[in-house]
Amino acid sequence: MTTAQPKTVIQNRWNDAEAPQGDGLASLTYRSNLLGADRTLVNIYGGNTSTKSVEKDHLGRDVTVLWVKGSGSDIASITEKGFAGLKLDEVLPLFDRPGMTDEEMTAYLERTVFEPGRPRQSIETLLHAFVPAKHVDHTHPDAIIAIACTPNGKEIMREIYGDRAAWVDYIRPGFTLSKHIGEAVRNNPGLEAVVMGKHGLVTWGDTSKESYENTLRIIGEAQAYLDAHQQDQPFGGARVQSLPEDEANTLLAEILPVLRGAMRGARPVILNVDRSPEVMEFVNSNAAAELSQVGAACPDHLVHTKRVPLFLNWTPEQGQDALIAAAKEGVERFKTEYAAYFEENRGEGDVMFTPSPRVVLIPGLGMVNSGPDAQGADVSRQLYLRAIQVMKSASALGGFVSLTAAESYAVEYWPLELYKLAQKPAPKVLEGHVALVTGAASGIGRAIARRLAADGAHVVIADLNAEGGRQVAGEITQERGYRRATSVGMNVTSEEQVQQAYRTAVLNYGGVDIVVNNAGIASSAPIEETSLEMWNKNQSILSTGYFLVAREAFRVLKAQGTGGNLVFIGSKNSLAAGKNAAAYSAAKAAEVHLARCLAEEGGPYGIRVNSVLPDSVLSGSAIWDSKWRAERAETYGIREDQLEEFYRQRNTLKVNILPEDIAEAAFFFATPAASKTTGGILTVDGGVPIAYVR
Repeated sequence: MTTAQPKTVIQNRWNDAEAPQGDGLASLTYRSNLLGADRTLVNIYGGNTSTKSVEKDHLGRDVTVLWVKGSGSDIASITEKGFAGLKLDEVLPLFDRPGMTDEEMTAYLERTVFEPGRPRQSIETLLHAFVPAKHVDHTHPDAIIAIACTPNGKEIMREIYGDRAAWVDYIRPGFTLSKHIGEAVRNNPGLEAVVMGKHGLVTWGDTSKESYENTLRIIGEAQAYLDAHQQDQPFGGARVQSLPEDEANTLLAEILPVLRGAMRGARPVILNVDRSPEVMEFVNSNAAAELSQVGAACPDHLVHTKRVPLFLNWTPEQGQDALIAAAKEGVERFKTEYAAYFEENRGEGDVMFTPSPRVVLIPGLGMVNSGPDAQGADVSRQLYLRAIQVMKSASALGGFVSLTAAESYAVEYWPLELYKLAQKPAPKVLEGHVALVTGAASGIGRAIARRLAADGAHVVIADLNAEGGRQVAGEITQERGYRRATSVGMNVTSEEQVQQAYRTAVLNYGGVDIVVNNAGIASSAPIEETSLEMWNKNQSILSTGYFLVAREAFRVLKAQGTGGNLVFIGSKNSLAAGKNAAAYSAAKAAEVHLARCLAEEGGPYGIRVNSVLPDSVLSGSAIWDSKWRAERAETYGIREDQLEEFYRQRNTLKVNILPEDIAEAAFFFATPAASKTTGGILTVDGGVPIAYVR
């Protein structure tokens, strides 16, 4: 048994002044949050915790309740409402049964619910019931899993803990594993922990604080052992060197759309890049190509990382073209191998998940993770970071072993895991899509960005008003969730800034699916008073700017190879003559014709290009808050405060047009509802006869 102190310090976050009094549900929640705050102890969405307390039932009787983490929760953020409550006296008789299927176990436990309306209990509920301690923690610490995933893990555990810890060989979570753990604890009164091969750790205590500190102590002993056995050259040393940041980003800007297109299933995916030192040490190493294909570091990883990542057999000196070729070939090979894995292990009624990789490792560049949204991509990233640490430590102890393909499949397609996935809300229509909206800091652009985000899109707010763009992006992210929006300052007349905006979109999300050309300006003057400067400014922003934004969109969309949508926000003046607005009207007309030309070019690639033509959208508009309002009022011989009513009275429906009305039209064109429309024009003007499309 080792008594060395770990070089790696595990922080004890318990604060007696903050901890809830007693050992009930409030204290369980506090302890759970502390454990989840350190991802080296508990995987995101992984692990489970419990407490047993006496509560009053609906008849006022004392009932011992097992409070256990609800299925699918993350203990880092779980609240008291996230725990299931079961009547322990009705659960414990199961310990005397010789066996039980998952279906039988689930059906039985559903009958023992203490309080209706709470989430479904954790898959590992019986583990917590069968361990005869008031407080129980099941965690996935890097240090423990590293030892549990070595060929001689059982012997190392004995060396570290002696008789204080029991070892249980890998079994998929369920009744049998729970009974084995319960028997080990009940038959060995001096036991302090149970280590599950290729899986994790179980610890306990008489109080919530004691359970927490026991967990940290047991993990700390394992960490001390690992610290004493570190390798001077982890993963066999470096095979390649990391590219400098600028060079890496240039290559990533080219390869990410290619990967994203190749990895798309029924829906597009969001990509995330990690170039942290831990990742680079691994992907650049001599051992990475082989070691990464051994398998998952923990059963909990499988749903989010798949059994193995895609490792690209490429080095930086081979260049961009070779990288693109390796990415395309690699994804297709991964899909073929995943389909074979599925067919070899499938059960009756199983439906294959999208066979694309969730993790892509690229020497010199880093790790690319995918997910249905930015949060999902980040979960994949977090979990594979933990896998890298486990592989690093296990390799120093004699090698890394993992679940067999059959064992992995049994977890990945486990009905109880599939149940958790089935409880998620149905994806929104634009889930996984990335939209770049120009002029999105105010008015129509802001409304469009918010509308697209409301139905699942991740949005890039591009605007000359960089501060306004950051504010809009922040609002959307606060409302819609993790990394749902980002912003970039962009002048649409600057080729370099337009290109940089797309680079921002690609490096943040992997690519672009929807582009809304909305940036605008307006000016009014009789033709003889229209200066060359005014003419050029309108043409530069409304014509050249739309061209630059569309051109870069085509480049990214073609690289993805999965189609896409461009929506041009024109004007009633795109079709109808605008008195004293020749510069503006001519540029707006150019927009629409550009859109129709691009519809022809984009058709063979599945790229649709359509136009929305609003009229007189005064609300929230930066344009109408400028001198344009005064100029148009002067043109019509009315006061500025009469403009809104003037425009309402001149359209057929006698309505005012709002930014949200234009947003609905743009949303329509961006969705599958308009999948067979391109080169189209949708007027949103209340009906202006001179602008009817004919």
